[in-house]
Amino acid sequence: MNKMINREKARKMAEDLVSQMTIEERASQLRYDAPAIERLGIPAYNWWGEALHGVARQGVATSFPQAIGMAAAFDEALVRKAGDVAATEGRAKYNANVAENDRDIYKGLTFWSPNVNIFRDPRWGRGQETFGEDPYLTSRMGVAYVEGLQGDGDLLKAAACAKHFAVHSGPEELRHEFNAVVSKKDMAETYLPAFRACVQEAGVEAVMGAYNRTNGEPCCGSKTLMQDILRGEWGFQGHYVSDCWAIRDFHEHHMVTGTMEESAAMALQAGCDINCGVTYQYLLNALKQGLVTEAEITEAAVRAFTTRYMLGLFEKTEYDSIPYEKVECEEHLAVAEQLTRESVVLLKNDGVLPLSTGKTIGVIGPNANSREALIGNYHGTSSRYITVLEGIQDKVGHNGRVLFSEGSHLFKDRVEGLARENDRISEAVTVAKHSDVVVLCVGLNETLEGEEGDTGNSYASGDKVDLNLPASQRKLMETVLATGKPVVVCLMSGSAIDLTLAQEKAAAVLQLWYPGARGGKAVADLLFGDYSPSGKLPVTFYQSLEELPDFEDYSMKGRTYRYIEGEALYPFGYGLTYGDVRVESASVVSQDPVSRDVVICAKMKNAGTVSTDDVVQIYVKDPASAYAVPNHSLCAFQRVSLEAGESREIEIKVPGEAFLVVDEEGKFQKGSDKCLLYVGTGQPDARTEALSGKKSVEVPVK
Repeated sequence: MNKMINREKARKMAEDLVSQMTIEERASQLRYDAPAIERLGIPAYNWWGEALHGVARQGVATSFPQAIGMAAAFDEALVRKAGDVAATEGRAKYNANVAENDRDIYKGLTFWSPNVNIFRDPRWGRGQETFGEDPYLTSRMGVAYVEGLQGDGDLLKAAACAKHFAVHSGPEELRHEFNAVVSKKDMAETYLPAFRACVQEAGVEAVMGAYNRTNGEPCCGSKTLMQDILRGEWGFQGHYVSDCWAIRDFHEHHMVTGTMEESAAMALQAGCDINCGVTYQYLLNALKQGLVTEAEITEAAVRAFTTRYMLGLFEKTEYDSIPYEKVECEEHLAVAEQLTRESVVLLKNDGVLPLSTGKTIGVIGPNANSREALIGNYHGTSSRYITVLEGIQDKVGHNGRVLFSEGSHLFKDRVEGLARENDRISEAVTVAKHSDVVVLCVGLNETLEGEEGDTGNSYASGDKVDLNLPASQRKLMETVLATGKPVVVCLMSGSAIDLTLAQEKAAAVLQLWYPGARGGKAVADLLFGDYSPSGKLPVTFYQSLEELPDFEDYSMKGRTYRYIEGEALYPFGYGLTYGDVRVESASVVSQDPVSRDVVICAKMKNAGTVSTDDVVQIYVKDPASAYAVPNHSLCAFQRVSLEAGESREIEIKVPGEAFLVVDEEGKFQKGSDKCLLYVGTGQPDARTEALSGKKSVEVPVK
């Protein structure tokens, strides 16, 4: 209620201020680089800011794991805390920048995060920016991060932005001209829930449109998305911003308009308030041509200034006292370290882990000592980086020996070609032969997967062409595994990679994602057993691309764990620990007759000898409705800590929405009279059952 009252007050103040502006001044404020209006005491403001996993692109800040790794933690409270850290450091930097009269790009308080698109296809380079493939997990992580960024005070600590609205997940090469054709059912069931949750639950202050068209309409000029759904059905009251230079695509690539003026008019009339780009510089021409009205320009300006008032940018606030010393402080670094520990997913362990000191450990691979492999894309700068090699070296100290070989280059050098592809293989073999155990660090970085135009991956515009490691790394892995030494494969990537060889022949396999600037310390802590791994996969690791539809096909059929028709290499929600956590029993405690919310009591036990966190996951299956997803859907989860041998009962609420199905018209309706809830530490599949020693518990719900 406080924020609603604050918005009403902020809007009235915005209306009053905008009424004092000329039409030229109002139009100028709809640019992302809004100029100062000195006669009204309005300073310049640049709307473009980034905080995907910590404050980005404006110098030093605490570096969290990439967003996909944050999702792997399955920890709403910690992700919310990470958002708060980013907002606190954003305020500290804003205060310092204003004191130096620096109001340049990336230095405001409007952060274009989080990315709540669905990671529907592992080829998408920007999938690393998302919270994975599942709409429920993405909703929970998105809401938590938005709440952390915006805070719970009378004013916004920072303004979050849910992006990219909507139905955006590759291919990057075609995004400026691509038309994503999607059914009403897939739209409502998969692509929109996280945006709706960010709007209706978290009150996200901004929404960013996508580059592509959705069902024929450019997303930054779509009346269906902006007016009918966002502001109509969901009641969104914040501001809408275009992706950068997306409005220019209307006439240059989508070919739905003919001029800059027509494109600007189309976007403004649909409800796009802020233009990241230059097209809104033609708004006054559009006004003269009768394509837009003064009232439409005024309304967009009022929305923009409402946000600025809600941030307290024209008055003294409680946030003005946040000192620069908060940036990268010990408390914030501790949050990042914990989030990295929780994000790492143990995929295989034949008993080689945890490692012990006092031995010779060979660390091999192009990502072992790589800073680039720590940070992912949309990153900040760290005052210190700790690679996996450095983390292991610090852990071993003088109690053992650490040998190192890069082993191969990240990928084949395009200039020198094959001559450099395998030039370090022999050194890697030598290191392996002289080691008791090998830690092999392979994978990608933001130059091989990322955003179109933002990476060195020019041949695929940031997307992957397949699920394979680069050829040089495949050769390295084959060679090292052939030495006969126990090998721990550590994959650093933002997406699924084919790990078939590692699963067959390595002693252990870990998915590290991009673990953050100092992530090597947390990784070493896990490798040596100071903590137990506890992350879970937020995406499916497929056997191959052959089982997936075409990259340009946006139908969910055959995609993600809810629709997959075969068996995954590693399923969504999968992850091992050093303990042995089991769900011994589960029962319904209560069910609300109106909301249909269900409270489940689950009895947990760690039957192992190592204390650990684990994630209890609940999946719902509607066995009868023709509109139910083919498999099952995540509907609740909770991270739990258990000492060795400890038993505990926990209660988890399953929201009533979990028992609804979506028909072909995109309408939510009541499903079967009797649904099944599966309670376990993974999906209700044979692999999870084999790990726990008993089947997932089935709970009938009326």
